[in-house]
Amino acid sequence: MIAIIDYDAGNMKSVEKALDFLGAEYIVSRNEEEMRKADKLILPGVGAFGDAMSKLDGYGLSAVIKELVGAGKPILGICLGLQLMFEESEETPGVRGLSLLKGKIVRFDDSFGLKIPQIGWNSLEFPKTSKLFAGVEEGSYVYFVHSYYLKAEEESIVAATCEYGNHVHAAVEAGNIYACQFHPEKSSDVGLRILKNYIEL
Repeated sequence: MIAIIDYDAGNMKSVEKALDFLGAEYIVSRNEEEMRKADKLILPGVGAFGDAMSKLDGYGLSAVIKELVGAGKPILGICLGLQLMFEESEETPGVRGLSLLKGKIVRFDDSFGLKIPQIGWNSLEFPKTSKLFAGVEEGSYVYFVHSYYLKAEEESIVAATCEYGNHVHAAVEAGNIYACQFHPEKSSDVGLRILKNYIEL
């Protein structure tokens, strides 16, 4: 059973649709006991870093997430969900993230003449072997929508990268923590394979 963490995230329905297609058993919840009973967690997200942290804190979810992840429960962050796992974001200075991992979220450099936000398909490179990308070919395309990107403090946790003017840490894998800046639920067969890998961990 997977618990999709409900804090009014914008991409909730598309994540549900993808899990339905894969035949996964899941619930959408912000109930602490239901989250404790789940085998895995998914932290989706579309929107602003500060607003999202305010909602997680307001619903009492931040402390529960930190506790469960600290106890070893697997979690998958998607898009803003990835960003929230880190310490801070230039989008909302002074607001602390969940700080599950070390690093910060920074805005794309507009000096490259590329459109910001990055909206559309981009190809992935894999600096290390990872469970999340098992069976996914290097160079596969996935779908992004973001103006800010991750700079992880520890390169060793970076499972996938892409180039969009800046060198983007597009996915991370660290113990029981998994996260993608892109949207696997909107990334066709490649994205479904990534979600299936997480489901089958």
